[in-house]
Amino acid sequence: MLVRIRPGAELSGAEREFVACLRSYPTTGLAVIDLEADNRRVDAAVWTPSGLTVLEVHGFRRRQSGILSTSADGPWKISDAPVELDDPDSGSPADRVEHGIYAVKHMLQRALQDPGHISGAVVLVPFRGAVVRPARTNLRAGLDVVVGNVTDATELRIYLEGFSAGPRNWTVDRVIGACNALGLAEFAPSRAELLDAGFEEKAPEPTTMIARRPEPRVEPTPGDATKGQAYAGWSVVVVAVVGVLLVLGVIASALAQDSAQPTPATGTTSPTPSPPPYRPAECWPFQSNC
Repeated sequence: MLVRIRPGAELSGAEREFVACLRSYPTTGLAVIDLEADNRRVDAAVWTPSGLTVLEVHGFRRRQSGILSTSADGPWKISDAPVELDDPDSGSPADRVEHGIYAVKHMLQRALQDPGHISGAVVLVPFRGAVVRPARTNLRAGLDVVVGNVTDATELRIYLEGFSAGPRNWTVDRVIGACNALGLAEFAPSRAELLDAGFEEKAPEPTTMIARRPEPRVEPTPGDATKGQAYAGWSVVVVAVVGVLLVLGVIASALAQDSAQPTPATGTTSPTPSPPPYRPAECWPFQSNC
């Protein structure tokens, strides 16, 4: 990793240890130590091809080991003992790194540079041989705490390699523009040095999903029928023909029986006799039946 220190900077022991850690990393990146942004001192700003982070570096006043308990607003402790930082009068480390993020972002925007998302972290550098492990690594959204020195720099290296999961948008020209906007042109690396360090000339084009053309459907082709299949097919045909003949025979028999039986008469053909014509009888006086 490329490391540039502001000329005339007076670094603490923890900051010199931090610089030694950065110079030992084979990761592509640029670290600028001790810069001034909006009249505020920023311990470090680190660019990688995927992002920008602002770091606040603190050492310890004495050797402390144990589990580090951090809080965004309350006191920090190591194994229930208060953390004794090397600069106790500088205020809350979380607040200081947030102010540094705002100052860097404001200067880039004022120079019409796109800062994108800027992360931040508090880097604690214990004495060599002291083992400090954070119980939590996230203070607030986009703000972490990491521990590292030359002999135990795993957490710091993991953070620097993975603090930004975005695309590789920090190209050579963009890094140079950001350095000029922050007033770092006098000691910033050259274009050739950034290319040799691994920064790209142009941002890679975003990968797009190519619609997959559906493959044409291939209808299955029937194969040659076996002997068993042929016999089965002919058996079905014979059974069907016999069934049709039986149905026709039943229909013909029913029709023949209906035609052989005589139809019963429903009336007679003899004429009905008409009554004789009415003739009045002549009746005499005292005649019977009259």
